[in-house]
Amino acid sequence: MEGSDQEPLTLEVEGGTRVSALWRRASGARALFVFAHGAGAGMAHPFMTAVAAELSRLGISSLRYQFPYMERGAKRPDPPALCHATVRAAVQAAHGLEPATPLVAGGKSFGARMTSQAQASAPLRAVRGLVFLGFPLHPPNEPSTTRAEHLDRVHIPMLFLQGSRDTFAEAGQLRPVIARLGSRATLCLVEDADHSFHVPARGGRRDADVRAQWLATMAAWVSSLPR
Repeated sequence: MEGSDQEPLTLEVEGGTRVSALWRRASGARALFVFAHGAGAGMAHPFMTAVAAELSRLGISSLRYQFPYMERGAKRPDPPALCHATVRAAVQAAHGLEPATPLVAGGKSFGARMTSQAQASAPLRAVRGLVFLGFPLHPPNEPSTTRAEHLDRVHIPMLFLQGSRDTFAEAGQLRPVIARLGSRATLCLVEDADHSFHVPARGGRRDADVRAQWLATMAAWVSSLPR
């Protein structure tokens, strides 16, 4: 499998739980991004599909996967422990698929937070950095930094890709978190983008064009990670 093709996989999680995944291998891949979906939409959401396709063009393979509740068609997310186990199963599978390719893990919103919590609990195997596509720092209109406390226990580089209009991570709350994390954290604010990385049409920019820009930033950051 190469180029723009993607291969469906089944991942084994603890307790006999199984979830679906999609592996998209980039030709001559410089990295493999293992990423999870947000709370309300699965791995086949157009945003997830577009990210995987653009990363492939940038020379980054990807493995996106479902959490068990999404696999079942349920709306209520799984307990954190099961989500963390799913993250670990996906990382383990990715390492087996492309053992010589550097791994980066993360996800969209809820998937980002579950991945960072898993890393904070115990380092994810062979993962060199975390990438957050809209880290959900707090619920809308409820500014807080409590959800970021576990990031102090993450000791690998982190990239925060955040919309400047993201109501789940107000800049006034996020910037002190980034400052506290020091050199481990890099913040890329996407001008005028919201939590879903949508930009207003009146600005004359398309979501696809903006997405290509921030994913290029991500690709450059990934290439800068220590080997």
